Amino acid sequence: MRKRWFFIAPAAILGIVLFGFLGGELVLLLWNWLLPSLFGWRQITFWQALGLLALCRILFGGFGRHGSGRPGFRGRMGMRMKERCGSMTPEEREKFRQAMRERWGFGPSTSESKGQ
Repeated sequence: MRKRWFFIAPAAILGIVLFGFLGGELVLLLWNWLLPSLFGWRQITFWQALGLLALCRILFGGFGRHGSGRPGFRGRMGMRMKERCGSMTPEEREKFRQAMRERWGFGPSTSESKGQ
């Protein structure tokens, strides 16, 4: 078992370093190719590109926990709404929709506009 870790740990470290280098280079090349000519912005260095890559990862996510099977906030809220709406009668559902429209300022419901 220790022999296996002896090979896996350096390979993982090398993979992380390689990913960082390639990601930084890719951001550097794309930025310096597109943005100065399109918007007149100045070119950036490799370290700035690596920082920009890290910042985007922090702000927008994208590389972790996609297949973990744990739904995020939106997934949990969607499941709750399906459970609540599934147990409502059509009249209760329409009343709920109307209350949401009034609360968020979307105007009259489609059933009201048909009746007028």
